[in-house]
Amino acid sequence: MSSTFHGLQVAKRGMDAQQAALYTIGHNVSNANTPGYTRQRVSLETFPAYPAPGMNQAGTAGQIGMGVEASTVERIRDTFLDTQYRDETIKVGYWDARAGALEKMEEIMNEPTEDGLSAVFNQFFESIQDVASHPSEAGARSVMIERAEAVGDTFSYLSTSLKTIQGDLQNERDVAVTQVNSLLEQINNVNQQIQNVEPNGYLPNDLYDERDRLLDEISKFMPVSLEYTKSSGNASATSEGVVTVQLQTSQGSITLLDGKTHQVNAISLTTNQDSYVTEIHIGDEIRNPESFPQGKLKGLIEASGYIDNSGNKTGVYASMIDDLDEMAYEFVKWFNDKHQQGVTLDGDTGMSFFNEISQKEGAATGIVIADKIKQNTNNIAAASGAAGTDRQGDGQNAQLLSQFRQKVLINSGNGAVSLDGFYQSVIGQMSVDAQQANRLKSNSETLQGAVEQRRQSTSAVSLDEEMTNMIQFQHAYNASARMVTMIDEMLDKIVNGLGTGGR
Repeated sequence: MSSTFHGLQVAKRGMDAQQAALYTIGHNVSNANTPGYTRQRVSLETFPAYPAPGMNQAGTAGQIGMGVEASTVERIRDTFLDTQYRDETIKVGYWDARAGALEKMEEIMNEPTEDGLSAVFNQFFESIQDVASHPSEAGARSVMIERAEAVGDTFSYLSTSLKTIQGDLQNERDVAVTQVNSLLEQINNVNQQIQNVEPNGYLPNDLYDERDRLLDEISKFMPVSLEYTKSSGNASATSEGVVTVQLQTSQGSITLLDGKTHQVNAISLTTNQDSYVTEIHIGDEIRNPESFPQGKLKGLIEASGYIDNSGNKTGVYASMIDDLDEMAYEFVKWFNDKHQQGVTLDGDTGMSFFNEISQKEGAATGIVIADKIKQNTNNIAAASGAAGTDRQGDGQNAQLLSQFRQKVLINSGNGAVSLDGFYQSVIGQMSVDAQQANRLKSNSETLQGAVEQRRQSTSAVSLDEEMTNMIQFQHAYNASARMVTMIDEMLDKIVNGLGTGGR
C-alpha cells in the first residue's frame, strides 16, 4: 500500500522535472547566438513504480506510479551531419586558399590590359620597327632603349611582386601550422576536462560543444577521422567519452591526438633556404608535401611552393616565377644573339644589347641594357652589314629583331614555342586554374552551406520553439503545484477533520 504522503512526492517530482526543463530552456535561450552551441533537452522518464518487483515483494498488477524524473540533459545533434559538414569544410579550405592565391597573382600579372607585360612587349617591338624604318634617326633609337628598359622593369616588377606575395603565403602557411597545433592542444585540454566529469555520471554538454567547434575548425586545414573512447567509472550510457584525432593520408592514417594517453603529435614543416617545403613532420612520422591530404594547409603549401618527389620546385607561385625567369633568360639570350649579328652605325659587330645573364634563376630581375647601348644609341645594330648596303639606311637587322618574338624561342613541355606563344600559354593556364579554383570553391561553399543549414535545423536554438516549450513546461509545473495544494487540502481533512465526530 502506498504512503499517505505519496501524492506529495509525486507532485514534487513533477515540479522538479518541469523546473529542470524550464532551466534548460533558459540556458538554450541565453545561448541562442553563441557560436557552436547545440540546443539541449531534458530527458524525462517515468520514475520506478511502487512497489518495485522483487523476491520478497508482491509485484501485483495496477501498481501506483511514482511520477517523473529528469534523468539527463542531452544535446540534440546529428553526428552524420557533422561528418558531412567537415568533409565539405576540407574542400572549402583547400579551394579557398588556392583561389585566394591565384586571385592575387591575376592582379599582379594584370593581363590583358595596357599595363601588362604583353602590352609592354608590343610597344618595344613597335619601337624596333620604327628603328628598322628610320635606322639613322637618334630619336627612334632612344625610344627603343626606353621601351627596352620598360620591358626589364616590368619583368622585375612582376617577379618581385610575385615573390612578395609568395613570402606572405609562406608566412600564412606557417601560421596555419601553428593554428593546427594550437587546436590540437585545445581539443586535448577539453578531452581531459570531459574525462574528469563523465565518470561522475554527468554529461558535460557545453564541453562537448566546445570540442565539436574545435573539430570543425581543424577540419578546415586537413581531413581528420575521429574515434571516441568511453570514460570509465559511473559514466552515463549517452556520454561521448574522449576523442582520438587521426590525419587521413594516401599513405595511411597518422594519430594527431591520442585521446587515451592525451599525447599530441604536433605538425612541423622542414623547408629549404627559399622556404619551400621539403618534408612534413607529424610526431615521428614524415610525409612529403605531395602526399599530404587536401585542406587549407595543403592549399597554402601548393600556393607558396614545395619540393616534389623528383626534387624540383613546384607550386602556383613557384611555377609562375620560374616561367618568368625562363622567358626573360631566353628573351635576352636570343635577342643578344640576333643583335650581335648586326652592324652598328659605326660599323661594329658583335655588340650585345643586354648584359648577359648567366643562369635562368633570377633572370627576370636581371634584364639590364648594356652600358655601351645606353651611352651611345649608335651602338644599336640595326644594319645587316650585307654587301652593297649602306648601314646608315640599312634596317634589315632591326627588322629581323622586330619579328623574332614570333620565331621559335623557348622549349616548353609541348615543344619549341615562340615568345608570344609561351607567355600566352602561361597566362592562359593561370586563368584556367583561377577559374577552376573559384568554381570549385563556390561549389564547395554551396554544399557546405546546405549541410550547415540542415545541421542548424537540427541543433540550433529556435526561439519560437523554445517559447512554445516554455509555456508547455510552465503549465505542467503549475499543474504539479496545484496537485500539492489539492493533496494539502486532503491531508488537512485527515489530520484535522478525522476523529472529530460527536464533539
